[in-house]
Amino acid sequence: MKKIGIVLGITLLSMFLIFFFSTSYVERISFYHEDYYQKTTARIDSVKSAMVRENDSLQAGFAKVSITPGLQNFEDNLSEGKFIQVPLAGFGARKGKAATGVHDSIFVKAVALKVNNQTLAIVCADLLIMPPNIIDSVTAILSKEGIQRGQLFFSATHTHSSLGGWGSGFIGEQFAGKESKNIEKWLVKQIKKAVTSAIADLSPARIGSGSFDAASYTRNRLIGDLGTKNDEFNYIVVEQIGRKKAIIGSFSAHATTIGADNMEFSADYPGYWARKIEKTSADYALFAAGSVGSQSPVGKGNGFDKSKFIGESLADSVNMHLARVVLDDKVTLSAISLKVQLPEYHIRLTTKINLSTYLSKKLMPLPESVYLQALRIGNLVWFTTPCDFSGEYALQIKNALAAKGFKANVTSFNGSYVGYIIPGRYFYLDEYESKLMGWFGPNMGDYTMDLIRKISDIITQTEKIQ
Repeated sequence: MKKIGIVLGITLLSMFLIFFFSTSYVERISFYHEDYYQKTTARIDSVKSAMVRENDSLQAGFAKVSITPGLQNFEDNLSEGKFIQVPLAGFGARKGKAATGVHDSIFVKAVALKVNNQTLAIVCADLLIMPPNIIDSVTAILSKEGIQRGQLFFSATHTHSSLGGWGSGFIGEQFAGKESKNIEKWLVKQIKKAVTSAIADLSPARIGSGSFDAASYTRNRLIGDLGTKNDEFNYIVVEQIGRKKAIIGSFSAHATTIGADNMEFSADYPGYWARKIEKTSADYALFAAGSVGSQSPVGKGNGFDKSKFIGESLADSVNMHLARVVLDDKVTLSAISLKVQLPEYHIRLTTKINLSTYLSKKLMPLPESVYLQALRIGNLVWFTTPCDFSGEYALQIKNALAAKGFKANVTSFNGSYVGYIIPGRYFYLDEYESKLMGWFGPNMGDYTMDLIRKISDIITQTEKIQ
């Protein structure tokens, strides 16, 4: 009986380990044969046939809505955006602690673009990410007003000192604090307001774009000089004729100039960039985190001094280049949204040991709707991705599009979140990005790049506009 008990105990322990942990997760076959790839690519034809390309006069509208919460109130007040306390989202080291104050205000901003019957909106917020549960609620509400998910192009500044309270699951709460339904409802309301206000503001407009090298403000933090990085600062200029002007900027350096010791709300260096632009050259300045995967900020000073140096230096560079931008009142506008099926999901404990899919979903639920999107404005193709997207991959995309006569930019945090998407050759590195945030196996990067190439071919299928 004793032996039977020992065998039974070992069997139960083995079953427990098999259920909660996995060492057989490594994919050893091409993703082209996998079910998730087949299901996603099967949608390509319908996405292609649904794409509308308009080439005509442009209308544009702008909006800026505060998401700076009132703190330390006796009770939550959703109508005024005041709360008893609000977690500060960004660094896991804070353990979801509540913010103590406001260093600088945070916002959600939107630019709506319309050509003929095609209306699209670029929406950027001073948040760590665009939380999937929040964006799902926003899009559900907007769909009742005739605004569909494929019309919306989200991004966050990726500041690590912003509004929390939206994270679900144990891991989500480590980075964003304890989930608060009241904060979530208020944030949904503010983002929805930004979109609808921008669309309501539509009027005849002109648009142009540009870029410049900003290599001195970012570095490859994963493998240093052994790797490449995306050094380009991209921007779009939109000007209502006789009225207001907006600039959308995008750069591929993490907004982490302010460390975990800071407990006040701040938009980090993108906030300094936006404030300088709004004081000097535009009424609205939106910042979209670019391909921030593996890229850190570089600049003089520490803390807020460093934030100011990088943000205002980039703003000065934008202002220097504005005179070169050609604004057109007639533009080609088209968009693609591809819903993506994900590979098997595992949170990793080490480079070789992973939690089971079941336990991974308990610790951090996966978003239900994951998209890759592309927006074409003339000769510019603006991609949005559901992750911290690799700067090295973005450079490949830009080079490929340049060979076809197009400019390209890749942004992160488009309303879903699937961790870091970086080249598969880094998957087994014992680093934060590759190990702790690599949830879908070594093929995830190449799989994503294959899909981006496919939607890129569709949206650029005609000759470039002269």
